[in-house]
Amino acid sequence: MDKEKDEAASAADPAADSSADPIGTNDGPNGEAGPPLRREPVFNLALIVTVFALACVGIFALQSLWLGIWLTVRFAFLPIRYTGPYAFDIYAVLSPITYSFLHGGIAHLAVNMIWLAAFGSPLANRIGSMRFVLFWVAGAAAAAGLHFVLHPMSAAPLVGASGAISAMMGAAARFAFRVDRRQPKPSFTGPVLPVPLVLRSRTVIVFLAVWMAVNLVTGLGIGASPDSPQIAWEAHIGGFLLGFFAIRLFDR
Repeated sequence: MDKEKDEAASAADPAADSSADPIGTNDGPNGEAGPPLRREPVFNLALIVTVFALACVGIFALQSLWLGIWLTVRFAFLPIRYTGPYAFDIYAVLSPITYSFLHGGIAHLAVNMIWLAAFGSPLANRIGSMRFVLFWVAGAAAAAGLHFVLHPMSAAPLVGASGAISAMMGAAARFAFRVDRRQPKPSFTGPVLPVPLVLRSRTVIVFLAVWMAVNLVTGLGIGASPDSPQIAWEAHIGGFLLGFFAIRLFDR
């Protein structure tokens, strides 16, 4: 009878089995057993994330209406702008950032905005609006930088927020995707974890494996039609590495 009680108590206490993940799954910042999670609203985006999303949507509307080519030529990231016979102008300075607000189609925009909502809000709530802006700039620049290193003579325009969003994913991995949902503004919780500890988390490893596989499949065009736009998977990796290794510089 006592054995049955012990088994029932163990089954009722998820913390009784600590072998699932060395980092654990408790949402509390100090590992304490918190109160029951409150019900969150469907839309609970950080203000700065909403501003960035609206900027992307508004700029895409301009692209779709009449300014698509004009915006792409000036504000998309074009590696050949730096390696070809072109004058170094203001667009060469701005485009490593501004390309992240342009998108190649409605599906491209929609997917990026979904990921921005998922990873951007808990990060923005954690580090604050100004640091989030700087983080976006750094992530976009890192993504463009790796793309340039691998394709210095490319004339194909690089567009999309996915490089900056990949940086947010890299930052999220350093928190092992732990979000404190007891707060009015849910945010990534706990300290920035050491890389060895992060790489022991099965949650992180599974995410990284799936994320890398998806990037390779889409980047290599497996299963895509010949007319499909090329996915700049190298830029995604550049952004992710920035977020993964530099999040401490932006944390508060």
